[in-house]
Amino acid sequence: MSAITTSPEVHTMANGTYDGFHVAIIGGGITGIILALGLEKRGISYTLYERAPAFTEIGAGIGFSPNAERALKAVDPKVYSVYKKVASTTGDEEDYFNWIDGYRSNEMIARLLIGVDAFQGGRRSDFLEAWSALIPTEKVRFGKEFVSALEREDGKVSLKFKDESVDEADIVIGCDGIRSRVRQIILGESSAAAHPKYTNKFCFRALLPMDKARAVLGDTRTKSRFMYNGPGRHAITYAVANGALLNALFVIHDPNPWPFERHTAPGTKQEVVNAYADWHPALRGLVDLLPEKLDKWAIFDMYDNPAPYYNSGAIALAGDAAHASGPHLGSGAGFGIEDGLVLATILQAADEEVRANKRTKAKVSRCALEAYNKKRYDRSNWLPGATREAADLFQMTKEEWHDEDRENYLHGVSTLYYHIWDQDIDEMVQEAILAFHDQMQVATA
Repeated sequence: MSAITTSPEVHTMANGTYDGFHVAIIGGGITGIILALGLEKRGISYTLYERAPAFTEIGAGIGFSPNAERALKAVDPKVYSVYKKVASTTGDEEDYFNWIDGYRSNEMIARLLIGVDAFQGGRRSDFLEAWSALIPTEKVRFGKEFVSALEREDGKVSLKFKDESVDEADIVIGCDGIRSRVRQIILGESSAAAHPKYTNKFCFRALLPMDKARAVLGDTRTKSRFMYNGPGRHAITYAVANGALLNALFVIHDPNPWPFERHTAPGTKQEVVNAYADWHPALRGLVDLLPEKLDKWAIFDMYDNPAPYYNSGAIALAGDAAHASGPHLGSGAGFGIEDGLVLATILQAADEEVRANKRTKAKVSRCALEAYNKKRYDRSNWLPGATREAADLFQMTKEEWHDEDRENYLHGVSTLYYHIWDQDIDEMVQEAILAFHDQMQVATA
C-alpha cells in the first residue's frame, strides 16, 4: 500500500496549533462538487475522490428547481453566478410547467406557474465542467474507486481504494450516486436498503436540434417545459444549450424485472416508435427525430427500501447515495445541492466549535453528522415516494378531460412541486446550525 497522502490545512490558535477538519468526498457528480465548493468557501479542508479519470457526465439535460437555485446562492455566490452563465434562460417572461394529453387530443390538461427566469436547465456536462473548474486541482484525485473505510480508535477514518492506495480523513461523505459503495458500508452489503430497486420504468433521453423540433411541435411548445401524458408512458421536453437543443425524455412503464446488470443498456429508436405508436401525431413526430441508436436507462430508487439513516460515526451519505429517486419531479440534483449546503454549513459550525472550545474532533464530527441526518432525513426521504406519485399522474389519461378532472390534476401535481419549491433555504441553514449545537449540548452534558 502507498503512503497516506492527505495534507489537511492547519489553523493556528493562540495556545498552539489546530489540525483542522479534513473531509473526504467520495464521488465527483453534482452533489460531490457542490459540497466541495461549499467547503472551499468556508475554509474547510477536503479532498474529492472520483473513480473516473476526469469529471465526466452524460450530455442529457437537467433542470434546477427554484429551491435548488436559492441553495446555490447560499453555497457560494460564485457557484450561483456560474450556474446562471451556463443555464438556458427563459428570459423575462413568466414560465410554466405545461401538461398535455399527448395520447389523444394534444390539448392542455393543466399548467403551473414557476416564476420569472426560474427552473432553468442545460446539459449536465456543461454544469459539471463549469463548477468543477472552481475546485483547486490539488484537492481532486481522479482514478480513485473507493473500496472500504475503517474508523480508527483515534477517531480518524482510513480509506482504501481499488488501486490499493490508502488515505485518511476526519469525516467521509459518500456522494457516489445510486449504486453507492459508501451506502453499502454504512448499512451493510446484505441490507435491502443498500441496493436500490427497479421502479418498473425505463427511459430514453436525447438532445434534438431545435429547428427540427420546432418544425414538429411549433414555436410555443419548444419555449417552455411540456409534459405529455398517456397510459403507461409520458414524455418531457425543454430547451437547453441556450435554446439550440431540445432535451427530450421518454419514460415507459415496464411490468418485467430489469434484465441487465447495469442500469443502462443499448436501445433503439424503434423501441420508442413502438411504445408511442398509438399516441397523437404530434408526439409521434417528436419520436421520429430520435437517432437510430439510443441508451436505455433503467429508473431505480430507494422508495421500497429507504436508508434508515444517513450517517454512522464519522461517515455520511448525500445526494442519490442517501435518497435515490426517479427524475419525474426534476429534483434529485436539487436535493443533493441542499444536502451539500447543509453539510457545509454544519461542518463550518463544527470547525468553529473545535477551535473555540478545544473539543476533540471525533466527538464533534459525529455530532455534526447526526445533526445533518436529523435535518435532512424527513424531507429527502419523502422524495422517492413523491416522485413515484408524480409518475403515476403523468402516466394516466382519460377518454375526455372535464374541468373538474383538470382541477384535481393540477392540485395533485402542484402539491408535490410546491412542497419542493417552497423550501425556505435560509431557515434550513439556521435550523441546521441549531441542530448541531443541540447535539453538542447532549454530547457534552
